[in-house]
Amino acid sequence: MKLLIVGCSHHNTPIEVRERLAFSPQQVVEALDRWRRAQPAVEAVLLSTCNRTELYLACNNGELPSLEAVVSFVARFHGVDVFEVIDYFYQHVEAGAVRHLLTVTSALDSMVIGESQILSQVKTAYETANERETTGPLTHALFQSAVKVARRVASETTIQQRRVSIPSVAVAEFAARIFESFADKHTVVIGAGEMAEETLRYLKAEGARRITVVNRSRERAAGLAEAFQGEVADWEKLDEMLARADLVVSTTGATETVVDLARFRKLEPNRGDGPLFILDLAVPRDFDPAVGDRPDVYLYSIDDLRAACEKNRKLRDEQIPAAMRIIDEETEQLAGDVYHQETGPIIRQLREGWARHKQEELQRLLNKLPDLDERSRREIERSFDRLLGQLLHPPLESIRDESKKGRGRSLLDALSRLFQLKE
Repeated sequence: MKLLIVGCSHHNTPIEVRERLAFSPQQVVEALDRWRRAQPAVEAVLLSTCNRTELYLACNNGELPSLEAVVSFVARFHGVDVFEVIDYFYQHVEAGAVRHLLTVTSALDSMVIGESQILSQVKTAYETANERETTGPLTHALFQSAVKVARRVASETTIQQRRVSIPSVAVAEFAARIFESFADKHTVVIGAGEMAEETLRYLKAEGARRITVVNRSRERAAGLAEAFQGEVADWEKLDEMLARADLVVSTTGATETVVDLARFRKLEPNRGDGPLFILDLAVPRDFDPAVGDRPDVYLYSIDDLRAACEKNRKLRDEQIPAAMRIIDEETEQLAGDVYHQETGPIIRQLREGWARHKQEELQRLLNKLPDLDERSRREIERSFDRLLGQLLHPPLESIRDESKKGRGRSLLDALSRLFQLKE
């Protein structure tokens, strides 16, 4: 098996570079079409997310392109000077490439370990490559195994159950304590930055539908609201929105308190029945801590959430060795299966060729000894068989051992040349 991964990720590539090298869904289609025309013998899957851009390449016959050639392909597509970005790219080959994809798909290589979104992104990348006809036997085996492994990690460990980002903990562990469902709750988001966007992503995943974004810049608020099918309210209507809210997420960059106790008490008479859950994710805080002492108000600051994040992080990290054992086990299994398919024809030809020579020499010997009894003939045949087995054992064991480690190709090539075997 010839397998190569070339890519860049959040581990070593700044976001401004990743943005220049990222592919939109339509660009993925265009890039795969270009790849098929340029490299029809090389299977390809293109994975592009906000944190990584990676090309997964495989072929049974022929040669894989070099790292430089793959980076040039990506750079040319985006109109980027290859020498500006090539140092950010890495490569993984053979079994190392298998292990890398399994690690990525299991969310162990994510910026936030355990976040399950990457699995759907990998599946989408694979499905798109199928549609553009750039996949083949090797990528089918590789990506189907990756999905299976991700599910094993999710079911056999608790890694994906341990939220470690502040927005995810805020929604899954704090807000969920107050509300059984978010579908009928009015969510008011104060601010329109990255923290607001990430928190909304989790709220939408939990079923939030009624969303209003309030921000001093209406333009930024409109962009965020549109992304999450919400509405926009002017900054001057903040008190009115707070009175109508069930859940508030506040993430402004204000240097002073936005809602002090006096202001909150003025809007309280306009509030209906039911709890008000406030996630104050701003530093410094947007809400006066005294607001949390009001009846039916649950106010949590970023410091309240950090302790839960750290606890979850420790519990999650304890599960990483178990997850990596699953990945190592599946990597060895997949590499063994694929290399067995590749080595099978070579081993069969080697056995058949030597067996033919053995049979010819055996028959020649027996023809010269016509007076041998049947017992002696069988003993000579067994001796020839044992000798053949002893001669074949070392090279076949070496092929099996090296193939399990993903390094069997060089031995296969050597045997094919040495004994003039067909590919």
